[in-house]
Amino acid sequence: MIRVLVTDDEPLIRAGIRMILTSADDIDVVAEAANGREAVELARAQRVDVVLLDIQMPVMDGLTALAELRRTVPDTRVLILTTFGEQQNVLRALTEGSAGFLLKDSAPAELMGAVRAAAAGDAYLSPGATRHVVDSLASGQTTRRTEQARRRLETLTDRELEVLALLGEGLSNADAGARIHMSEATVKTYVSRILSKLGCENRVQAALLARDAGLGT
Repeated sequence: MIRVLVTDDEPLIRAGIRMILTSADDIDVVAEAANGREAVELARAQRVDVVLLDIQMPVMDGLTALAELRRTVPDTRVLILTTFGEQQNVLRALTEGSAGFLLKDSAPAELMGAVRAAAAGDAYLSPGATRHVVDSLASGQTTRRTEQARRRLETLTDRELEVLALLGEGLSNADAGARIHMSEATVKTYVSRILSKLGCENRVQAALLARDAGLGT
């Protein structure tokens, strides 16, 4: 069972997410938190696999809580709950180690898929928000930032760059493998090698680096 902690300051949103997730046979919502401080305390006590974390909350906001969770329970995966109006916060969360993000109005199947992906060690970038965030990031890029990203990518082989470009599109290992006729296990090996070479903590950071460098665009 995937043990989940739902964090949002609105009780109705927490209740809705709980109802959706507990309808799945492999997901169990073991706790709920109304702010970031409660989320950190409960994540430590309940040994959860995935934390769903809102950004705008009282007492302790989601970004502060994310930093605390990464420091105190690094094996716990954190998914950011967001709206279209919080792009810059989302970008910061991704670069600081979250496992991805999804919109609060996502379909039930997408919510469950995101939790499963995070629990499996993959990143999840909501299709409904990825393009919006990427466009926001691209519009604020500078030549210096692009050059820095491209210099970091110089250590990669052509095949690794090809795989990284697919990460930049938000593809899973399985989808990337299908695109370039490679097994999912082989793609996973390439991803691990890429993260190690680039010094990225997870595939989301690598994907953002690929976008910074203009890879695949």
